[in-house]
Amino acid sequence: MSAPRSSYSRVAITLHWLIALLIIGNFVGGLLMEDLLKPDATAAQKQLGFTIVQLHKSFGLTVLVLSLARLALRLTAGAPPLPAHMTSIERLLAKVTHVGFYAVMILVPLSGWVMVSASPLGFPTMYFGLFEWPHLPVATSAATSGAASEAHEVMAFIGVGLFVLHVGGALKHHFLDRDDVLARMLPFLRKTAA
Repeated sequence: MSAPRSSYSRVAITLHWLIALLIIGNFVGGLLMEDLLKPDATAAQKQLGFTIVQLHKSFGLTVLVLSLARLALRLTAGAPPLPAHMTSIERLLAKVTHVGFYAVMILVPLSGWVMVSASPLGFPTMYFGLFEWPHLPVATSAATSGAASEAHEVMAFIGVGLFVLHVGGALKHHFLDRDDVLARMLPFLRKTAA
C-alpha cells in the first residue's frame, strides 16, 4: 500500500482553480445579463446581453465538463487525508461542503442546459461561436424551462453559500489552525507546523 497523499496533484489543483474562476465569472455574468435583457433595455444593451448569454452558456458547459473530469479524478485518485486535529463536526462540514460543491458544479450547468433545451424560444447555444451545442432531448415546455430556470438560480446561490463556507474554512485552517490544508491547493504557501 502506498502512503496517503499529502497534497493534490497538479491536474487537480489546475482544475480546482480553473473551475473556481469560471464559476465566479459566470455568476457575475449571470447577474449582469439579467439587467441587460430587461424589457426597457436599449437595443445595444440587449445585443450585449445576448452576447453575454452565449458566453454564459459556453462557460457553464465548460464548467460541467471540467467538473465531471474533476469528480472522476477525485473518485479515482482520492484526496489528501484531513488533519488529525479536526473535530467530527469539522470533518462533517468539510464532507458536506465538498459533496455540495460537486452537486452544484454539475447541477447548475445541467439545469441551465435543461432550461435552454426546453425553452419554447428555441435559441441555439453557440459554444464560443465555434459550433452549435445540441439541446437535451426534453420536451419543449415553458413550465419545464421555468422550473429549470428557478432551480438554476437557487442552486447558484447555494453555491455562493458553499463558497463562503469553503473560503472561511480554508482561511481558518491557514491562520488559526496553522496546518497545511490551504497549502495543498496553493503550493506556493509555506506549510506551517500544526
